[in-house]
Order: sequence, then C-alpha cells, then structure tokens
Amino acid sequence: MADMSVKIAGVSFKNPLIVASGCVGFGREYAELYPLGELGGISTKGTTIAPRMGNATPRIAEGESVILNSVGLQNPGVDYFIKYELPWLSKQGTVVISNVAGSEISDYIAVCEKLNDTAVDMIELNISCPNVKHGGAAFGTSCEAAAEITKEVRAHCKKPLMVKLSPNVTSIGDIAAAVESEGADAVSLINTLTGMKIDIRTRRPILKNNTGGMSGSALLPLAVKMVWEVSNRVKIPVVGLGGISKWQDAVEIMLAGATAFQVGTANFTDPYAPIKILSGLEKYLDDNRLATVSELTGKLRIWE
Repeated sequence: MADMSVKIAGVSFKNPLIVASGCVGFGREYAELYPLGELGGISTKGTTIAPRMGNATPRIAEGESVILNSVGLQNPGVDYFIKYELPWLSKQGTVVISNVAGSEISDYIAVCEKLNDTAVDMIELNISCPNVKHGGAAFGTSCEAAAEITKEVRAHCKKPLMVKLSPNVTSIGDIAAAVESEGADAVSLINTLTGMKIDIRTRRPILKNNTGGMSGSALLPLAVKMVWEVSNRVKIPVVGLGGISKWQDAVEIMLAGATAFQVGTANFTDPYAPIKILSGLEKYLDDNRLATVSELTGKLRIWE
C-alpha cells in the first residue's frame, strides 16, 4: 500500500482528502455513515464571531452538474463551536480546519483569537466574503485587499493559516502571491463562482438573493487550471478543490500541483463519495507503483 500521508504547513494529514467547508457542517451527520477518522481532514462550516441566521429562502438551486447556493454563512458562532462542536470533533481522529469568515478584518481577527488556544489544527481564511467597509467587494478580489487581511490576521493567529481564494478574479496567481508575501502558510482554491439561475415561469431568479455561489463537477477544469497556475506562482502548499467527485478528479488536481484536495458538493449527491475517492486513489497509486501520494503533486507533463 502506498503512503497516503501529506503535510501542510507543519500539520500532518493521514491522507490528502479534506471535506470542504459548508458541505458537511461540523461532521456529526456524516459520522453516522462512516468514521470521520478515515478522512485526512474536515474543514468546518464557515464560522463567524456572532451567530448568523443566513439568507432568506429559497437559497439552493440546482443546475446541470452544478448547485448554486446563497446560504449566507448560517452558523451558530465561534463561541458555540468552541463549546459544543469542537470537543466532539477533536476526538474523531482527523485534522480539524476551522473555516473563518467575516464582514470586516476585525471580525476575522476576533474569531482567530478565540481559536488560538483550542484544539483546532489549522485556520482556513474565507476571503470571498464581502468587505462591508469597502463597498461590499470581496476581500479576495484584489491583491491589495487580500494582502491586507492576510497580514492583519497573521499577526493575531497562532495557528497555521490557509487562505481560501476566490476564482472571481482576473489573476488568481497574483492573489496567491500577494497572500503568500504576507504570511499565508498555504492556499486553498477554488471557492465558488458567482452564478444565477432563473425560473422561466415566474421570470424571477430561483435564489431569493438573486445570485449565489456555484459549485459542482462542472467546475473541475477551471479548478485544475487555477491550481496549476497558482502552484507555479507560490512556494507554499496548494490545496485544490472545485468539482472533485471521483478519484480520477483527485489525481488530476494533484498532478496540477495540489498537495491535498477538498471534496464538497459531491457529498450531497453521494455521502460516501470521500471514501470511494480514497479507495480509488489508493488503487491508482498501487497500480502505478507509486510509493507515496505526494509523488503525484505537480507531476503534470506540459506540452512544449
């Protein structure tokens, strides 16, 4: 059997599969189906300083090979997470990554400070949130804003810091380089694309918020391309996500440059998708006589 372990920013993962933020909550429901200890890690539901009820419904819309959501970061808040969810989650035998969100830089800092002395293994900074102090543009849509929030959070965060990048930009490589320069220990990408779906009978958007984040298997080629682009711009580890639903997708994104990968929307269509992906990935490694899963990372052979 190949060695499936990987290391990101000093954190050891038993395998490269992480379930993505927002797709498995805090893991309790999925733990009824399989041991969470079989996963490399779990990125928790996006957590804010105060509880959030989220956006008005309807906030989920289905498309061809995609789902659109405008959940609006519904979560019970960081204090609830620390008191009620983390004690259970930290005993599940998997790496715990806390996805952190906010509306102002001070929100992110406050959440990270509360998590500093907890059992959380790593922070994933969601910079796709709208910055209310600067007209609502997402923190991650300009190099300057992305660098600023990374610098400020890095100064207050004791945990390894992974920054989750938005694909809704002109050059994701530039954004990645900007956050690396200000202390990011790793980057994860891609977050959701912005999309819209219309009910042609009512002529209204299906989502009450009008637009939402688009995820699902159709995003894989874009994610692979952006992971390849970023991995050629930064020296820090890249965690790839976006459209991964089977083991072949995982191999693709690792060849493009990912050290590890996240599985998100696939959990909704098949809750056992992570287990199937790991099984297929292990067989692929053995069939190709690879001693470690890390031998895949960045081994893409580009046409000259």
